[in-house]
Amino acid sequence: MKIVSNYNNIENDLYDVMHMFYPDLKIDENVPILNHTYTRDKDIVTNKYEIVDKFENFNFEESKQICCAQDILDEKRQIKRSIKLSLYKMLSNHFSKNMPWGSLTGIRPTKIGYDLLKQGIEPHMLKEALMENFLVREDKSKLVSTVIQNQKCIIRNDKLVDLYINIPFCPTRCNYCSFISCEYDKVKTIMPEYLSALIKEINATKKIIFDNSYVLRTIYIGGGTPTVLSSEELDMLLSNLNYPVSEFTVECGRPDTITKEKLDVLKKHNVTRISINPQTFNDSTLKRIGRKHTVKDVLIAYKTALPYEFVINMDLIAGLPNETLKGFKKSIDTAIELAPDNITVHTLSRKNGSLYANDNTVNNTTEKMIAYASETLHKNGYKPYYLYRQKNQMQGQENVGYYREKVCFFNVDSMEECISILACGANAISKRVYNLDNKIERIANVKDVKEYIKRIDELIEKKKNLFS
Repeated sequence: MKIVSNYNNIENDLYDVMHMFYPDLKIDENVPILNHTYTRDKDIVTNKYEIVDKFENFNFEESKQICCAQDILDEKRQIKRSIKLSLYKMLSNHFSKNMPWGSLTGIRPTKIGYDLLKQGIEPHMLKEALMENFLVREDKSKLVSTVIQNQKCIIRNDKLVDLYINIPFCPTRCNYCSFISCEYDKVKTIMPEYLSALIKEINATKKIIFDNSYVLRTIYIGGGTPTVLSSEELDMLLSNLNYPVSEFTVECGRPDTITKEKLDVLKKHNVTRISINPQTFNDSTLKRIGRKHTVKDVLIAYKTALPYEFVINMDLIAGLPNETLKGFKKSIDTAIELAPDNITVHTLSRKNGSLYANDNTVNNTTEKMIAYASETLHKNGYKPYYLYRQKNQMQGQENVGYYREKVCFFNVDSMEECISILACGANAISKRVYNLDNKIERIANVKDVKEYIKRIDELIEKKKNLFS
């Protein structure tokens, strides 16, 4: 397919809207399928569309007033949203089909919510504004409003920073995973070199923090699976992270990597929060998605971790291949019975780079799974506190983090992009947030582990330039 528009740099956004209604669309420069014409008369924007479908042509035209723009960037943002909304309306009318998130295609629906609040929408009217302006379904609009209400931990201060450490290694690779991570056994011979380079970058980053009078709010060690490291390797790494912070998270993730010795190391170094991620409490599904552990392993790991009094998160995934609604309900009910502090419910995404990338099979019960998770978690005292979406998620659903008493500050900071993140490790992405200028700058470390080791001094210098 090919998209033609006379408005600059809108093609990818239009493709995202098209993809909701044509999930199997592939880009083909020789086959135009969408022609878009944008015109403007003062504050009136008019969009005309022609779709060349396989069986028929159809057209649409709509005019919309653009007003109250705060600056040029805000005006461009409003125009882009108007263009996407008009295309969504045409496709929705043609196919007699409404999407749960309406015309929204971005990762962060809450960003739209915050924008509306800045424009003067009263908090109690936010749900209605999302429904009216973006045709977001009522339950999803309510979710955005509730998440924002629960994000009381947000602090917008350009001197406040988070520190992220990436350990891009796992015991094995799950079938749904697209992260650039290596199987530990394949790279363990260069692990000493990786940790040496990583610790060098961490110490250089600590100097950046000190020299520029930043205040560290949280530390988050993710991956990959950080606890794939031995207890000795973890101890060496954590010995270089002796900051007194509000929250210190280590993703344990795979229960088959969790031992008492490793938990002792985490406690020794003042880690406050961990994750133990079953993804499902059905052994047949675990085997099908390439997880090399059992439900029993999850229960043993959780029981082992409880005496340490960490804040514990559990991840579950809705929409896994061949998993039934009954099976997913069992997973939610089991997690609630275990009563971790946080439960994150993801929707399966057919990500590029994963083994499921070209699998067009849809789990048609995914939406019911997400609805059951939301309803049941609410009934049991869990509240949604962060939210994000990904491309190609089953039935257009989303990922939601729930909490009982303690939210994860880092999850909110990174998702709402309100605090800068200094990131260390292969494929780690640092992000400097300028709240006063409403601007974000990013730099990414190289993905390849050997290249990371080789170019560590260059990567450190880039980080110095960004944060000095």
